[in-house]
Amino acid sequence: MNIKSQFKRRTIKTKIPTETEKKELAEREKKLIEKLKSHKARAKSIVSPNKNLKIIAVGGFDRVGKNCVAIEYDQDIIIVDLGFEFPSRDMLGIDYVLPNISYFIKHKSKIRGIIISHGHLDHTGGIPYLLPKLGNIPIFTTRLTSELIKKRLEEFPDITAHIKTVDPKEQLKLGCFQVEFFRVNHSIPDAISIVIHTPEGSIVYTGDFKFDFTPATDKMANFQRIADIGKKNILALISESTNAHKPGFTISEKEIGETLDMAFSKCRGRIIVGTFSSLLSRIQQIINSAQKYGRKVSFAGYSMLQNFEIASRLKYYNLPKNILISPREIKKYPDQEIVVIAAGSQGQENSAIGRMATGNHRFIKLKRGDTVILSSRPIPGNENSVFNLIDNLIRQGANIIHDENMDVHTSGHGAAGDLKLMMALISPQYLIPNHGSLYSRYCHTKLGQDIGLPEGNTILLDNGQVAEFSRHQLVSTKNKIPSGQVFVDGLGVGDVGNIVIRDRQHLAGDGIIVIIAQIKTDNAPATNEDIDIISRGFVYMKEADPLINKIRANIIAIINRRAENTQVDLNQIRNDLREEIGEFVFQATQRRPMIIPVTIEV
Repeated sequence: MNIKSQFKRRTIKTKIPTETEKKELAEREKKLIEKLKSHKARAKSIVSPNKNLKIIAVGGFDRVGKNCVAIEYDQDIIIVDLGFEFPSRDMLGIDYVLPNISYFIKHKSKIRGIIISHGHLDHTGGIPYLLPKLGNIPIFTTRLTSELIKKRLEEFPDITAHIKTVDPKEQLKLGCFQVEFFRVNHSIPDAISIVIHTPEGSIVYTGDFKFDFTPATDKMANFQRIADIGKKNILALISESTNAHKPGFTISEKEIGETLDMAFSKCRGRIIVGTFSSLLSRIQQIINSAQKYGRKVSFAGYSMLQNFEIASRLKYYNLPKNILISPREIKKYPDQEIVVIAAGSQGQENSAIGRMATGNHRFIKLKRGDTVILSSRPIPGNENSVFNLIDNLIRQGANIIHDENMDVHTSGHGAAGDLKLMMALISPQYLIPNHGSLYSRYCHTKLGQDIGLPEGNTILLDNGQVAEFSRHQLVSTKNKIPSGQVFVDGLGVGDVGNIVIRDRQHLAGDGIIVIIAQIKTDNAPATNEDIDIISRGFVYMKEADPLINKIRANIIAIINRRAENTQVDLNQIRNDLREEIGEFVFQATQRRPMIIPVTIEV
């Protein structure tokens, strides 16, 4: 047999793929390459120390105000809330206090979005002042909150904001983060909690909340939805702590409506209700009681009218026909047919109720027979203003009903029972309390331990501190971002610092002395005619001649002592005047006015 015949070359017929098959093969190859890249990136993130998950406490971790938290992973940052804080009494001339966002400005290329939990200013108020520093970053929030922010931004025509309205049922993809939401009850509708799924685990940010089992106009929180979120292995719960020191559950809004209804039934004259303009459910209940007792309703105050217009447009109110009248029309009706809903229950002098209390309101003059219901509670630190308001209302002849003599207000913040229930539903590995003083946040950590969280898994952060998830553990690190206060004074943002505030406090406390001294270039001795002294807030000049004369004599002695040198050093003379005259004045009066020396060569 021919060997060659046994090994005949076989001819293999190759099928030429069609164009469609070529496209399918190319697409399959592309997907495999992308999948391989994804696996490589994931493996790299596991070993890379630079990709630790960070929870950054920006604001709201020392008190209620300027709330802001950031979540960072690798090249992605999400900012949650961007609020402001009203100034304390010692912040003279300051309008608002903002969180320090210099860290965000430095890393603004990483920011994927700002998410706002609800429409209160301590969560939204910083947007007009800080957004221009961050660039074209989208803001995500619910419908009512979106409209409130847009209305506020109308006062800042140079700012363009990209606000995207989200439904609590939808999800967002922001960088490496997957974000979803669930509804909560608060003192303003459309409040949400935020769930941020990260490569290292999920974080829940509650925002402000309470569990209202019988809400007046809002929907009850979806407990099943919250429990389902809790099944997703939640790494950390960032939860508000405002009322953590109060036992039990916060009173339902419906109970307050029943109390207001009882108060209405006993009033025979006009009723003026002071409350927060954002308390839409409270306002609806006031309108309901007004209708029940045959009364017309009028709104007073800019913020009240502004929020009413927005809420009405979005159908948050159920308004009976012909129940609303303008303040101008009040005089057309008998007193027993009038209810006024007014802003200013915190004692603001220029608010609607503040002007009524001093008799300066344009349309409403209080008189005997009127009843003023303050359906609110003093903000901590604002008690004196509210007490002064009550005193002034009484002087006008009004009867007063407030939270201490009748249950006409309830908080929008959960008490200990609410906070424990949230923790039980979410089942977090770690608890990070925010939105409150150190004491209230400390009480919150104890509540966490009560339901089984280890002490080491309840983390107290201060503003500027960073918690990192590393080696399967979330810990508070020594890393800090800038966290000082940023002041808004008129149109200036950040141009007034702590030194200026101290100067203002100094001026307010002890006044100022301005020394204008003529220094002769020929070293001739100074005389009384060369010295001018101006005082403000220290002494009344015309009645303090002996003291002013002693100050002038000391000034002349200091100048002539320095003038003995061949070359006059004006800087040194000013320093000597500041120090020595300051010490002399203190010894003579036990006061330390600000000394400002001005030297003029002649």
